[in-house]
Amino acid sequence: MNLVTESCTALTKALPACHLLVYSSLLGTELYQSFVMTKVCYIALPRSAFRTLQKRVFPVYFRAQVALVLLSAVTFPPAGIFGLAINRADWIPHLVAAVTAVLNLGVYEPQTRQCMIGVAHQETRDAANSSGGTKDESTPDMDKAKRGFSRAHAMCIHLNLISIGAMLFYGLRLASRL
Repeated sequence: MNLVTESCTALTKALPACHLLVYSSLLGTELYQSFVMTKVCYIALPRSAFRTLQKRVFPVYFRAQVALVLLSAVTFPPAGIFGLAINRADWIPHLVAAVTAVLNLGVYEPQTRQCMIGVAHQETRDAANSSGGTKDESTPDMDKAKRGFSRAHAMCIHLNLISIGAMLFYGLRLASRL
């Protein structure tokens, strides 16, 4: 019995440090991926290499985002997720971040990836069917493919920004308690 009590006490004492590390990892990952890595890669890489990189990086990013939001909730001091539920100003940002991350992971990132592939395939078809027109001419099929990509990509961007905003708000609450 004493061992169980000591283990629980040690876990309770470690929870704030774990929570701070997980939250910091979440916010840092969101900010770095959104504002540094994507921009640098867009500028530095040719379009096809950038597309290939994004197809591989964003599923990993969104999985990490979901996992870190959940870990942040589970490590919320002093009682984990049960302590988080006490104050709306704590659980609402976590819920918003979790919902937006899950939507990006399960709906909008796969949709964006499929649309990106569709645009690339349409470029290939348009090039094969080209009758000597200028390269800047766009076919109705290409316009449709690009519109689909733009919508899905815009949803990913906006949901990601909402998640970042929620975690920044939570960070201010967290900092006010230090």
